[in-house]
Amino acid sequence: MTRTLLAVLLLTSAPVFWAAPALAENAAEPAMAERVAEPRAKNVILFIGDGMGISTITAARIYEAQKRGETGEENSLSFEKFDNLALVKTYNTNAQVPDSAGTATAMHSGTKTRIGVLGIGPDAEKGVCADALAHPLPLLGEEVKRRGLALGIVTTTRLTHATPASVYSRSADRDWESDANIPADQQGQGCKDIALQLSEAQFDLALGGGTAMFYGKNGGGRRGDAAADLPAQWAARHGGVVVKDNASLTAAPMDAPVLGLFNPSHMTFMADRKPDSPEPTLTDMTAQAIARLSADPDGFYLMVEGGRIDHAHHAGQAGYALEEAVEFARAVQWAVDHTDPSDTLIMVTADHSHVLTIAGYPQRGNDILGLVVPPQGRGEDAGDGGPALALDGKPYTTLGYANGPGGLYPDEDGDGEHARPLPQTGVAARQQALVPLGAETHGGEDVALFATGPGARRVRGVIEQNVIYTIIRKALGWE
Repeated sequence: MTRTLLAVLLLTSAPVFWAAPALAENAAEPAMAERVAEPRAKNVILFIGDGMGISTITAARIYEAQKRGETGEENSLSFEKFDNLALVKTYNTNAQVPDSAGTATAMHSGTKTRIGVLGIGPDAEKGVCADALAHPLPLLGEEVKRRGLALGIVTTTRLTHATPASVYSRSADRDWESDANIPADQQGQGCKDIALQLSEAQFDLALGGGTAMFYGKNGGGRRGDAAADLPAQWAARHGGVVVKDNASLTAAPMDAPVLGLFNPSHMTFMADRKPDSPEPTLTDMTAQAIARLSADPDGFYLMVEGGRIDHAHHAGQAGYALEEAVEFARAVQWAVDHTDPSDTLIMVTADHSHVLTIAGYPQRGNDILGLVVPPQGRGEDAGDGGPALALDGKPYTTLGYANGPGGLYPDEDGDGEHARPLPQTGVAARQQALVPLGAETHGGEDVALFATGPGARRVRGVIEQNVIYTIIRKALGWE
């Protein structure tokens, strides 16, 4: 090879410019995805199973099938059939194990931030109003409306809770859900509580719980005017309809914005629902959202949160969490069945994980909420097909927690020793935990992201959580 040819090859293969690498917490999506040509999405639906880590998905798939009388391990939840999959790094900028506010903000602003704040950058100190006002982040919900698309928010938590609030609000503290929650030294500085922000926001549909955050003392928990009625103010401003049960939601005009508040706080756990409950299920709300938002010729963005998966885990009740996860998967299936796969991107993820474990050596088809019964001949069974025994001579369950209220064992005989009690089983059981805490904590491992539809091929590899925002915007053709 001549020197001239070698020089030409070196020059033509060198980069034309150099740029400093992005910070890890705000890195762009993998370069491979940049080269993938995708059709544009008209609609995007982001399903967030709050706290739905990998172990929850595994246990939920087994539980769903066992409710049908199957062994369970071979089952797949609705979204596990999607072709595109990535692992998502969930840490906050100042926390190795995150919370829902920082993680949901990453997905809806494109920027990772601190634990416990909404819609503001990592330079803002939590709980400081002035910092929140000085470091606002772009919000996907605002851009959706600015570009003429319909916007929907569905959750089983309060609409002012961290994940749904990340769509439309900026707050120095996720707990500032009503004016009564803002500390005295932060009042009067220009920061609005989250309920007030929702009442002033533009949206086409918002369904969930949290009635108390929107009304004064006569009907809620707001500190100000006893007659405060934020939903009425929103309805008057936007020509919307406020509904408070499933029947009124179904009857509401299809061409009007809808605000649904179905519980004073979070909505009822699936395991506690009565057959005649006036509350819609997550699938009911998802169905209404898709039917109403689809009428917009310009398309829509819909965020659907299965928020009570997280709450059940915090209580150490895996059965309750699995019931919520199964309903969440049912809502995803509804979306798949009632949207056009050629124009709708559907993504399913979690904001963070939990410290749920699936352990022991249970036999195939073992009750996922039951005691560990090993396969015959494994050497750990009781000799008669009974449950395996721990070193304290007591059985143990397949599901457990690394920490939580299940570690607070009673003093059974009054001698001051806190022996491990016999484990509980079934949906209502509180699983045992290794480290005793008043509430079980989040987990810090990666969560999964599943996707189908236009733009789904960008979901691949191991990505930063804020890249989900980029994937949504690119699927809609905004970049």
